[in-house]
Amino acid sequence: MLDLSTYAQDYIDQRREAVDAQVAAYREVAAAASHAPAALHAFEPVFFNNMVIALENSFVYQGRAIEGRDGNVLNEVRLLTESLHRGTTLICDREIRLDPDRTVLKYRVGDEIAVREADFIALAKAFFAELEDMYL
Repeated sequence: MLDLSTYAQDYIDQRREAVDAQVAAYREVAAAASHAPAALHAFEPVFFNNMVIALENSFVYQGRAIEGRDGNVLNEVRLLTESLHRGTTLICDREIRLDPDRTVLKYRVGDEIAVREADFIALAKAFFAELEDMYL
C-alpha cells in the first residue's frame, strides 16, 4: 500500500477549500430549512458524520508511522471513520491510545457518534493543523 510522508500545501489547501464549500452548502440548506427545525436537527449529524469520513478519505494514504498512535486528532478522525463504517458507535482500537479528555470531540468507546456543525468545524480545523505540522 502506498504511504505518503508529505503532502503538498496546495493539495491540503484544496481539500480545506472543499470542506469549507461543503459546510457552506450545508448552511444554505439549513437556512432554507429553518421552517423545519426537527428535520434539520435529524439531518445535521448524518451530514457531518459523512463529512468526517470525507475528511479522512482525502488523506487516506498518510503514513501511519508519521501519524503515530498517541491519540492525536489524526488518530481521532481515523477511529471515528472506522467506527462510522461499522455503524454509529465509537469502537475500540487497541493500537491507538485515545484519551477522550484530550480529543476534540470527547467521544468515549461505546458513545453514539453524532457530529454537529460546530463540532465538525473544530475537528476539521484541528485536523488540518495537525496534518500540516506532520506532513509538510
